[in-house]
Amino acid sequence: MSRPATFVPPPGTRAYRLGTARGEFAVIEAGSPEKGTALLLPGFTGSKEDFISLHEPLAAAGYRTVAVDGRGQYETPGPTDDETPYAQAELAQDVLAQIDALTGTPTGGPQERVHLVGHSFGGQVARAAVLLDPPRFRSLTLMSSGPAEISPSQQQRVKLLRDALAVMDMGQVWEAIQALEPPEDAEGGLDAGLDAQDDLKHRWLGNSPAQLIAAGRQLCEEPDRVAELAAVRLPVHVLSGESDDTWPVPLLDDMAVRLDAHRSIVGGAEHSPNSDRPRETAEALAAFWDRLS
Repeated sequence: MSRPATFVPPPGTRAYRLGTARGEFAVIEAGSPEKGTALLLPGFTGSKEDFISLHEPLAAAGYRTVAVDGRGQYETPGPTDDETPYAQAELAQDVLAQIDALTGTPTGGPQERVHLVGHSFGGQVARAAVLLDPPRFRSLTLMSSGPAEISPSQQQRVKLLRDALAVMDMGQVWEAIQALEPPEDAEGGLDAGLDAQDDLKHRWLGNSPAQLIAAGRQLCEEPDRVAELAAVRLPVHVLSGESDDTWPVPLLDDMAVRLDAHRSIVGGAEHSPNSDRPRETAEALAAFWDRLS
């Protein structure tokens, strides 16, 4: 979904494998928790690198940031032919295990509450994790992630991908994507930013096809859980670019009203403000978190 500025962790960050009670997850971490810790969840076809340009400014603002590849995403392994581990409830449990590992306390014990950020599909997983155990969280930011299923046009794209994955291997699907959708036409879509071909192909081939199929189904079938989330009364931030064809901006505006949420719109950004306008996105995140201090 996003076009990372680089796949090389910049100075001040470290890439490692986070050990948890539910297995290891590839992460990129930066900063110190002077003001708090934020866990960043990427979107469909994305990875931890989608947040790579946010680490430096958020560290400068006093926050520890940890971006993670979810189960079956890029550098975190997962089953290739079994969708069961990618059910939304399972992915939400993974998030809780990551928090336990990052805060150094066992499940159920007193621990630091974290700021959770989910981009697009990652927002759906983030919402599920919050609803599963609200006391773990200081806040939730839904970045370009709407109240329910994605737009009809994007559902068609996801269904085409799911159909392709049912009959082709990952390499064949990559070649089909390149043939059908040249890089200059990919901006703003679910596979936008295919200009760094080698890195993006490497990331694509690292994904589990079962994870992509399961995530795609969830994107197309997600129910509206805004009322459930509003009832939790957790501070929520709805952040997006000024245009979005996955969840239209007016829909995100309405969701923010229903959640009584803080609302940020990043000018000059589309579905991936984290990569389109990272400094402005980091400023919006830090400003929201600072209000809660």
